[in-house]
Formats: sequence, structure tokens, C-alpha cells
Amino acid sequence: MSEIETRIKEMAAHTFGTWNWQKNWQAPLLIKDAEGVYFYDSNGKRYLDFSSQLMCSNLGHKNKAIIKAIQKQAEKLPYIAPGFTTEVALEAVEALQSFLPKGLDRFFFSTSGTEANEGALVMTRQSKAPAFKVISRYHSYHGATSAGMAFTGDFRRWPVEKVRYTVDGVCFAPDCYCYRCPFGQTYPDCKVQCARYLDYMIKEEGNVAAVIVEPIVGTNGRLVPPPEYFPILRKICDENHVLLIADEVMTGWYRTGTPFAMQNWDVLPDIMTTAKGCTSAYTPLGITATNKDVADFFEDEFFCHGHTYAFHALSLSAVKPAVEEYHKLINSGLPQKVSKYLKERLFDLAEKHICVGDVRGIGHFWGLEIVKNRETREAFDVKADKLSGKALMTAKISGDAMKNGLYVVPWYDTLTIAPPLIITEEQVDEALSILDKALEIGDQEADKTGVSVSTSSEF
Repeated sequence: MSEIETRIKEMAAHTFGTWNWQKNWQAPLLIKDAEGVYFYDSNGKRYLDFSSQLMCSNLGHKNKAIIKAIQKQAEKLPYIAPGFTTEVALEAVEALQSFLPKGLDRFFFSTSGTEANEGALVMTRQSKAPAFKVISRYHSYHGATSAGMAFTGDFRRWPVEKVRYTVDGVCFAPDCYCYRCPFGQTYPDCKVQCARYLDYMIKEEGNVAAVIVEPIVGTNGRLVPPPEYFPILRKICDENHVLLIADEVMTGWYRTGTPFAMQNWDVLPDIMTTAKGCTSAYTPLGITATNKDVADFFEDEFFCHGHTYAFHALSLSAVKPAVEEYHKLINSGLPQKVSKYLKERLFDLAEKHICVGDVRGIGHFWGLEIVKNRETREAFDVKADKLSGKALMTAKISGDAMKNGLYVVPWYDTLTIAPPLIITEEQVDEALSILDKALEIGDQEADKTGVSVSTSSEF
């Protein structure tokens, strides 16, 4: 064993790996460099980043403008308590006012998407008291703290609930999951029952303060809603005096083709949370943005929330250059052009491989759902398998891709296709040529049915 391998094993032995059995946290791959859409391990092997790491490196790696701004701030003033302000805080607020949807112009700055959602909960329960309940959805993910996990509908809350590390007053609604409709319906004959059911839930539950949604479900499958879904939900929330919270941690910052995903349907939430792409993950930052009604409540009420690292100068130093880089990139037309190409190529690839049951997404945000049988839609693996330690088909496919230089994030049933917005058509071709080969692993165990791939996001 080399010296570096020994050090890696020692590091792993003294740290906790995220979302994993610690016996599996033995020798994580050492990454030494990254640039553009590529990153490199300690042996110099190159990997194409086809998931933007954890769907956060929207502007790619080693953007010079952002790095320069961070370096400048680090030399000038890396930290000051949040009771003060800084030049970069002024610049960040000005940049966000010009970039975020009009009507969301009061901000709280934290250091992660999870904390941004915690802030949304504080604002909601204070401003809507005595109403306190929050409705989330079963495929949602909203963070790893106690409140974030309470919001989270996916199976990661199961172990947490066993040890009571959660927050009361959260209930869950069915998702807009057209490939596996929880109501057994087909769009458009369904009349978007998944949205209308929320009205029934709000009325039957009582004391509902807010509904929290990922505009497009992220980790749990890139579930794209029918075009009527959010206009209906906005109307339901208004009629029932309930806040609509949009968790745009993953879907914001042009990931779906618009600055924020809710803008695809011209719907404005009351509270919006975001992170990840706001600095392209160069610094840790979470943003909770509210409308005037929510903000005005706290003019004469004590805002019971804060962090030592709130308004952190280094975190905020990346906002202005990131916004400027997004504007330059969009003005170049590259993301718009490549997103169309990516969609076409993914549809062709998915049709070719019988292990792909559904291909869905928008912009640079796509999912391939891996199935054993296209006709019955039988899955290779289910949620419980992720917690059991079973070798998942998606992990086998992504593992083979990684061996051949392509990084694709797997979940228990889907592969995440979410490349940096700077990716070119040639780089898409490079990535899909590797993924094409890796998907053969699933094809070998999938049933031949003669059924075409589903494209559930095509409404």
C-alpha cells in the first residue's frame, strides 16, 4: 500500500462518510484537480462530470471570475459577525434583486440548502401561527437536519423517524409522477388529480401553514409536473390562505432552462429557497427569499433565527460574479442550444436500451428510470433496497461508467443526467458514448418486450 493510500484509509477511519454504512467508507477516490466539465483523480485519470457533482456545479469547475472574487475577499475580510455587513453582502443583495423573480426580494443568507429550508420553516410557523402544519410530497428531499428530514418524503426519513429525530406537523401528499401515477390515471384525462388532491388535504388536515415542493423533483427522479400543476396549486394555496414554498435548491440557476424552475409555469411562490448553483458550489451558501407579506410580518415580530456563519463574507463573495457568469453564458446561447441536443440524444439513447423505462426532464436536468420490464414497469430495485445494502442496478451502471471516465449520480431507480451548463455538444457525445456502453449491463438483465421507452415529461 502506498503512502497516499495509507493516508486515505486513515482519513476514512477518522471521519463519517455521508449517507452510507461506515464499513463502506474505506477508500474514497482522491480528487486532485478539476476544470470545465472534467475532474481528475490522483493518478491523473480524467472524468467527465455529467451530474455537476451533486447537481450544484452549474458553471463548471475552476471558473476564473468566481475564484478571483473569493480570493480577493479572503485577503480583505474572510469573516465578520452577521450583525455587521460587508461590501460583498451589498453586492450580493443587488445582484439577487436583479436575478430572482420579481416579488421575492427579502433574503436570509445561510450556508446550505438545508439551512435555507430551516429558515423557511421558521418564517412559516411564526408568520402563520396558530397554523403550523406543512404539507410536503412523498418523493421530496429538503435536507438532512431535523426539520429538513421532517419535510423530506423520501425513504431517508425512515431511519430518522425510528429514532424520533424529526419535527412534528408535517404530512405528505402524492407526487406528480406521471410514469407511475399514484392515482392510477393518465394525463390529461387525470385532470391533474395530484394537484387537486392537495385542496382536499389542506381542508381535512386543518391548521396547514404551508405547502413545500421541489418544482421538479430532484434526487428522487426528475419528476416534471404537467403544465397545469403549479397554476392549480397556486390557486389552492391562495384560496386556503396557505403559503407556497418552492425549494429551488437544485432546480434554480438555469438548471431547467429558466433562472428558476417555477418560472417555467409563471408561478410565484411566497417563499423560495435556493443554494447550490447560486455560487456554483464554489462557496457554501443558502438563500431563503420571501415576498413582502412574509417579510412585513417580522417588522414588529422577533425573527427567531440566525447562525454564526449567516451572511458569511466568503460565501457571499461568489454571488455577484456567479450572476454575471450566468448572464454571459445565457447570452452566448450555448445552454439553450445544448439542452435541445441533449434531449434529442437522450431520447435516442433511452429508446435503444431496454433497461430504460422512462426518460424525463427539462433543460440540463434529466433522469433515466431503470426498469427490468418496460411493459409492466417492474423495477430492478425499490426504495427499501437502497437501505438494505443490496447491489443496485443503477449503481452497477454508474460504476461501469465511472471506470470509463464518466461520473453519473445513481439513485435506487434512476440515473441523474445534469451536466454543467457550460457543456458542449461534443462533450455530450463523449458522455453518452460511455453511458451507452454502461447501459448494456442493465439490458443484459432486462426483459425483451417490444415496448418503446416512455417519455413522461412530454405533455
